Amino acid sequence: MKTFNLPDLGEGLQEAEIVNWHVREGDMVKVDQPLLSVETAKAVVDVPSPWVGKILKLHGKAGDIIPTHSALVDFDIESGNVPAAKSTATGTTASTAPTKSEPIAEDSGTVVGNMPTGNEVVAETAIIRKKQKHGPVHMKALPSVRILAKQLGVELAACQATGKNETITADDVRRVSVGQAATPGASESHIPTTRWEVPPLRGDVKYGVAEPLRGPRRAMHASMTRARSEVMECTLFDDADIHNWASGQDTTVRIIRALAAGCRTEPELNAWYNGEKLERTLHERVDVAMAVDTPDGLIVPVLRDAGRKNAEQLRADLNRIKETTRNRTVAPADMKDATITLSNFGMMAGRYATPVVVPPQVAILGTGGLRHDVVPILGGVEVHKRIPLSVTFDHRCITGGTACRWLAAVIADLQKAH
Repeated sequence: MKTFNLPDLGEGLQEAEIVNWHVREGDMVKVDQPLLSVETAKAVVDVPSPWVGKILKLHGKAGDIIPTHSALVDFDIESGNVPAAKSTATGTTASTAPTKSEPIAEDSGTVVGNMPTGNEVVAETAIIRKKQKHGPVHMKALPSVRILAKQLGVELAACQATGKNETITADDVRRVSVGQAATPGASESHIPTTRWEVPPLRGDVKYGVAEPLRGPRRAMHASMTRARSEVMECTLFDDADIHNWASGQDTTVRIIRALAAGCRTEPELNAWYNGEKLERTLHERVDVAMAVDTPDGLIVPVLRDAGRKNAEQLRADLNRIKETTRNRTVAPADMKDATITLSNFGMMAGRYATPVVVPPQVAILGTGGLRHDVVPILGGVEVHKRIPLSVTFDHRCITGGTACRWLAAVIADLQKAH
């Protein structure tokens, strides 16, 4: 009998979660036959068999989290077979039937991923009931009481006068406003009600149940904990005026181009920093990590060599990243060694933020939702479209002046017409 341990999946991760098994105990398997699918911090990958033989025991079930190098499968190796070379996980998806990808629509200032939004508006409606009254239309009330009734949305005809000479008082109005009858025994039709729609609870949420963090959320916990411990963060805010853009500009591509322009002006933000050794490594190539929020957590694929690509090449790469992120088929190699990060949180909500730097990187740029702002122009005012920008940098190795010059270079590139 030989035991196959969970291999290092190439991301430096300490564990993986079993998604599903492709074999059962007693099955005969061949070399490179998929044994199971596991979920790492970012992707779902298949783990192939390293040997020919019979499956004696499967260690773990779907949903279990297995540490790297722990026992995974026990084999009965057939006589005469030579163990194959140590196998590593392939960047394939879980063995489910492939589905046709949805068409990739052009985005408007989004980064990657299919980010569903809702347009449902929950309206608050006040409903005032009143009993039809016959007789004089004019109701006796002081001007101040009439103003109070108007403010509370109460019609005087719905009030029962308790004041002198059948005059409606402020208390009469307030009783109607809170749904109280003016006198005991009054019919229910006298009681106005205020109702509002309460949205239903989400059916996909398990309320009141403690659940362990898995997959991307588990990785996010680790990276954010490390960032809190190691990075001295400082954030700058500003806006880029894109009023003069020529028609047909790809917002996301322009933002990436501007980020790369900032890195050419101030390369110190396109770097890694080792705080223990007090060492800094500047990078010539701009490899941009694209922070994407998904229902499973934060996915951060990397757009390679962004500074040397034209608009068409960047758009093609963005579309590819968008599809692989949506389908959770991003290969582990496509999520490693980013030199700087871009987070487009504004596609969901928010104008400014304090994005978190994940070491060893030293900077992250956040873009808020596009805004039409009133700006002063030659003694007058105009309405211009602007992009809110937030750049967080590691103040241990980057000065405030360097970060300001980097942000100014980004803004200068964004404000070009083409």
